[in-house]
Amino acid sequence: MLKARLQEDALLGRCLATSCSVERGELVLEELPFARGPKRDSGIVCLGCYQFLQFGEDGDSLDRCELCDWPLCGSCADDEDVTEHRGECQVFSAARVTFAGNVSDDGVCPQLDCITILRVLLAKEANPERWDSEVAPMEHHEEERKKDADVWHADRVNIAQYLRGPCKLASRFSEELIMQVVGVLEVNAFEARSPKGYPLRCLFPYTGILAHNCVPNTSRSIYPSEGYKIRLRAMVDLEEGQPLHHSYTYTLDGTAQRQKHLKQGKFFTCQCDRCLDPTELGTHFSSLKCGQCAEGYQVPRQPTEADTSWSCASCGSDTSNVEALAMLQSLQSEVNAVQALPMGAKRLEEVERLLRKYKSLLHPLHFIATGLRQLLIEMYGRVQGYEMVQLPDHQLERKAELCRQVLRVLNTFEPGLSRTRAMNLYELHVPLVLLAKTGFIAGKLKGGELRARLVDAIDLLKECVEILEFEDKSSQEGVLCVVAQQALKQLTLSVEGLGSELD
Repeated sequence: MLKARLQEDALLGRCLATSCSVERGELVLEELPFARGPKRDSGIVCLGCYQFLQFGEDGDSLDRCELCDWPLCGSCADDEDVTEHRGECQVFSAARVTFAGNVSDDGVCPQLDCITILRVLLAKEANPERWDSEVAPMEHHEEERKKDADVWHADRVNIAQYLRGPCKLASRFSEELIMQVVGVLEVNAFEARSPKGYPLRCLFPYTGILAHNCVPNTSRSIYPSEGYKIRLRAMVDLEEGQPLHHSYTYTLDGTAQRQKHLKQGKFFTCQCDRCLDPTELGTHFSSLKCGQCAEGYQVPRQPTEADTSWSCASCGSDTSNVEALAMLQSLQSEVNAVQALPMGAKRLEEVERLLRKYKSLLHPLHFIATGLRQLLIEMYGRVQGYEMVQLPDHQLERKAELCRQVLRVLNTFEPGLSRTRAMNLYELHVPLVLLAKTGFIAGKLKGGELRARLVDAIDLLKECVEILEFEDKSSQEGVLCVVAQQALKQLTLSVEGLGSELD
């Protein structure tokens, strides 16, 4: 570990803290995965590159390993550098276990659920010291997982009993150990993307024990080209001994939604400052417009409690949690229906309609409204009829304002080097540049004013590049970094040329 150390916390248990002071952007930790493999409940994927494969109803496909007959695309079968399938290939070949190719109605192939677990078990045999010191102590919440009897039973049958029975591994791995590994992965694994964008999961023993906080102070990046190495960087300046934390949930969800996700997937209730504050650090990210008075907003009295009431600070009126969540569920259903529309003008216009409709129901920065703004940011300039070069000034100003509103939230919840902030900074610079140029052409701006506005856009691009420069070049963020660097270079040249003209 570079600038992190293990420590025991009375509330959090094993966690990480800085071993020295760390500046924003500095590398805190990096490690290779203990094991990696397909996500749980996946379809049929190649066990080398994780791309989705087409198998017939009878299980027929040419995309099979020549030795064990399990899913492997032709490219991976011919590539000697693809090593992750070799371990299970030996197991399946020796036991003569065939791949049936069966898929459930929802597209899941239960037979592949054993793959990543088996890879962890094989890595345990190959690296017993690393298992004992790093993986074995990881939390797996066995008692909590047993409460979901259906899932526990399915894991015992589809994974533990399958590996110990047909795969003939009973003498090597106990059922208890296998179920422990299932839990370790469910609680601690990270999702990654292959170089071609296919999802998989990786187990990082140190990064996996990062404490959770709904306002993270680190960001992580995974590098497929380096064996899926993970690197953890400080989002803000950190002092020596400061706990390191990341968000296990989506930062732009409201408190109730984040709590539900953490309880179901990570088996704990978050008690961070954001969750305990009814106003979510002053953003009112979950606050509802009061139905009894014109000025007030209703907030949950005890945000982390499932039976909390909602109260208006202005008039004191109360609403039950059941009523509040029912209303939100209704709104979310409307949003989901609009999101399902094809990308195009109608979808954009429907999102705008919902935003206008919800003004009387939600705080302006509510997470549903913020999510709608993020959708609009991504559509303005990209859908037919709203291409960037065709947008009139008022729609360019609309896109810029949408970006500023989302950034107001991100500045609180993801301060510093946030990838989401970087993408919104890039989106914001485009309308600002176009507005500056059209204003100058129309004679509304003088040369000095044009230059000042372009310099503002340059500052946005500089921060965007600063955030994204360490991302893997094949990732979406890495590609955007290159685009932002090119835009920054061109805009800087333009400003330099403009400066000489003004002189």
